Amino acid sequence: MSGLTTSYRSPRYAPRRGAVGRLLARDSPLRRMDWVLVAAAVALSGMGSLLVWSATRSRTDINHGDPQYFLVRHLVNLAIGMGLCGGVVLLGHHRLRTIVPFLYGFAVLGVLAVLSPLGSTVNGAHSWIVLGGGFSVQPSEFCKIAIILGMATLLSARVDAGEVDHPQGKAIVQALALAAVPIGVILLMPDLGSTMVMVVIILAVLLASGAPTRWLLGLIVVGGAGAAAVVELHLLKQYQIDRFAAFADPGLDPAGVGYNTAQARIAIGSGGLLGQGLFHGMQTTGQFVPEQQTDFVFTVAGEELGFLGAGLLIVLLGVVLWRACRIARDAGDLYSTIVAAGVVAWFGFQGFENIGMTLGIMPVAGIPLPFVSYGGSSMFAIWVGIGLLQSVKMQRITPS
Repeated sequence: MSGLTTSYRSPRYAPRRGAVGRLLARDSPLRRMDWVLVAAAVALSGMGSLLVWSATRSRTDINHGDPQYFLVRHLVNLAIGMGLCGGVVLLGHHRLRTIVPFLYGFAVLGVLAVLSPLGSTVNGAHSWIVLGGGFSVQPSEFCKIAIILGMATLLSARVDAGEVDHPQGKAIVQALALAAVPIGVILLMPDLGSTMVMVVIILAVLLASGAPTRWLLGLIVVGGAGAAAVVELHLLKQYQIDRFAAFADPGLDPAGVGYNTAQARIAIGSGGLLGQGLFHGMQTTGQFVPEQQTDFVFTVAGEELGFLGAGLLIVLLGVVLWRACRIARDAGDLYSTIVAAGVVAWFGFQGFENIGMTLGIMPVAGIPLPFVSYGGSSMFAIWVGIGLLQSVKMQRITPS
């Protein structure tokens, strides 16, 4: 018997897996993550850090004499955002479902606080709460997450329970009412950019939920009527009206209402194929483009990195949307599908609107470029969105 060998080994004496082995095991959560999505998001954030640094390093009027002032804060915001992403992945979007009422209430209270004496006006938009020490919060960013999770919870409850095939009228009305509350408050600020993003999110959520077409058509009609009412009731601020006028007539008052878009197009056009080089853009170093670290950060990419660099940024954003669409398609239940679809609509429209307004194909609406623009609230919310996508991917119900 001593010459005989066997491949069997008692579990008692089986070699123990080390930490690396456990992480790389077939059933490890890390193996179920979408690493392409993570890589694209991190690459976008890295490009954003360089662009924000370039846009602010010579701005002694806002960087307090420290060329790295905005870079350091941007990296801190990024680290916190990625930490929030990890927290969402560990907690799971299904567990978040149980605390949606609290998240929604917190978000609504946040935007209501903006209308109180706590609110502050930044660049004409009364949508901020200044915390001191140079830090501020824009609660409307977190309302996007609350709307996605809240509507997904209401629309999917009976469908995922197997009671109905698609959301019924009562659930749809409740979901629309849930979304209408924060949107109504945000319109009073007024924050037109955030409102536009939320309307697109609502349409995408209803479409992903399988709601009857008549609801989508009805919502579009109501939205059009509401936009007309906003204009007729003069709810828009003069600077917002001027932005639409400049969009309709690109040559309108290039030294006044059309200045931002005119300078943005000059900066992007001067970049050529390869750009003028990082930190060497004449429009950027000359401080000709306003708010270049936030709303108009894409102009830095166009001028200093050229067509290829700006194109790479768009490709990376496209990769994020592609992976997010795959996650939504492969989700195991309606709740997960709606959550992922809402994030896709959010990232996609906000990116299109931001880049479009710098190119003159969309009106200036004052919303940040996902992953790239400077701003803590936006960075936190965007990475929470990535966390939701990863949670949907990792918790997908696979056939046995």
